[in-house]
Order: sequence, then structure tokens, then C-alpha cells
Amino acid sequence: MKSFTHVDGKDCGRITFYGLSTCVWCRKTRHLLDKLGVAYDYVYVDLLTSGEQEQAMEQVRRWNPGESFPTLVFNDSACVLGFDEEKIKAAIKL
Repeated sequence: MKSFTHVDGKDCGRITFYGLSTCVWCRKTRHLLDKLGVAYDYVYVDLLTSGEQEQAMEQVRRWNPGESFPTLVFNDSACVLGFDEEKIKAAIKL
């Protein structure tokens, strides 16, 4: 899926952020990632075409069967659901 946007920063492993453009918790999560200065890829699922949206939701469901946002995936091995600053920092190992 080519719809991810990359944000440059410190390499702390692969961080993938799935969110919604209208979600206040998604904005807070992106703000935290920016404040921490880490590199990450993000996509706002609600802004994708229907085909891309289904692909993104398949990935979200792998980690988050409840399909809630934000969903952050770290190195394809761990996931943090929702805005939880301490869990996000721990997953990034900060």
C-alpha cells in the first residue's frame, strides 16, 4: 500500500501508525511521536480510497481485532492501541 506518509526522525525501528483524520487521540499520538523525534510512517485510513482502505483495515485487524484508532505497530512485533504515552515510550524503548 503506497498511501503511507513518512516522517523523518531518529531511527527507533519501524513504527507504523494507523489513524483517522478526525480523531483527537490520533492527533495527540502523532504529536507525541513528533515530540519524541522518532521516524514513523502513518496513514489516515478514512482518507484512503475504498480499495486502499480495505488493505489498511486488514493490517489493523491483524493487531487490533476491535478496529479502533489509533493503532501503532512497532517492528511488526508489538502494538499499542489508543493514546497511551507510557506504553508508546516503552515500545519505542525511550
